[in-house]
Amino acid sequence: MSATIHRLAPAGRAPSLEPMMALVAGDLNQVNSVILARMQSDIPLIPELAGHLIAGGGKRMRPMLTLACARLLDYAGTRQHKLAACVEFIHTATLLHDDVVDGSDLRRGRRTANMIWGNPASVLVGDFLFSRSFELMVEDGSLKVLRILSNASAVIAEGEVNQLTAQRQVETGEDRYLEIIGAKTAALFAAACRIAAVVGERSEAEELALDAYGRNLGIAFQLVDDAIDYSSDEETMGKGVGDDFRDGKVTLPVILAHARGSDEDRKFWRDAMHGHRISDADLAHATALLNSTGAIADTLQRARHYGQRAIDALGLFPASQAKAALVEAVEFAIARAY
Repeated sequence: MSATIHRLAPAGRAPSLEPMMALVAGDLNQVNSVILARMQSDIPLIPELAGHLIAGGGKRMRPMLTLACARLLDYAGTRQHKLAACVEFIHTATLLHDDVVDGSDLRRGRRTANMIWGNPASVLVGDFLFSRSFELMVEDGSLKVLRILSNASAVIAEGEVNQLTAQRQVETGEDRYLEIIGAKTAALFAAACRIAAVVGERSEAEELALDAYGRNLGIAFQLVDDAIDYSSDEETMGKGVGDDFRDGKVTLPVILAHARGSDEDRKFWRDAMHGHRISDADLAHATALLNSTGAIADTLQRARHYGQRAIDALGLFPASQAKAALVEAVEFAIARAY
C-alpha cells in the first residue's frame, strides 16, 4: 500500500479545507440559501430541529465537493446549487437517524437533536429532509442525477443496516467492514462528486474518475475517524472521546487488534464490544492494545492508501486551482489524525 500522500499544501502550512472553501464561497452562499428556504415548514418543530443540526458547525464538506468538482470542470451554470443542497439534506437526514440508532448525545460538540426533542421527532424530521432532497432531484430534471443520488440514498441505508447487524460482532472481517463504510460513508462522497460531471455534460470517463475520487476520499475520511476516536480529544472530534468503544462499534482498529491479540486480549475485546468493559480504565487498556498491535498505525496506513487513490483519480484532469483544492481536501482528511 502507498504509505505517503504527495502533498500540494505549501511547506510549513498544515493541509486544510480553506482553499476549497475559498474556491466555492460564492456558490456555497447560494447553496445555503436553498437549504434555508427548503427546510422551512408550517410545522415550527421542523425548521427548529433541522436548523439545530444544519447550523451546528459542520464543514459542509459533501456539498462543497459538488461545487468544487463543478469548478474543476469549468461548469458555468447553476444546477449545482440545488444539487449540493440536496446532498446536504441527505447527509443531515442520515445523521439524524444515526444519532437515534446510536443513542448519541453529542454531535459537533453540541447536544444531539434526539437528546433535545426526542427520538420520534428526530426520525420524522430526517424523513422530511430526505423528502426535500428528492424534490430537489426531481426539480433538476435529470434522470441520471436522480438515479445517482437515489441509489446513493439506498446504498447508505443498506450500509447502516449492515453495520447494525455487525454491531458488537468483534469477529467481523476487514473486507465486510470496508464494505460497510463504502456504503454508509463513501457512497454519498462519490455521488456528490459524480453529479458534477453529469450537470457539466462530461464524458463517462470523467464521471467515473470523480466517483472514484469521492469514494476513496470517503473511505479514507471514515478510517481516520475510526482511528481518532481512540487517539484524539472531544474538541477535535465534536463527540465524546471513546464513543465508538463505549457504543460497542466494531471499527477497523478493533478488528485488527482483535485478530492480532492473545486469547486474553480477544476476550477483553468481546467483553468490551458487548458493553461489559466501558470504564475509563477499560478505554485506556483498549487504546494500549490498539497501539501495541499496530492497529491504529495500520488503520491510518490504509487511510493514506485510499487517500492516494483519490488523488490518483484526479490524474485525468489538468492542473487548476480547483484540482489543487480537491487534492488538499484529501490531505486534510488524513492530517486530522496527526
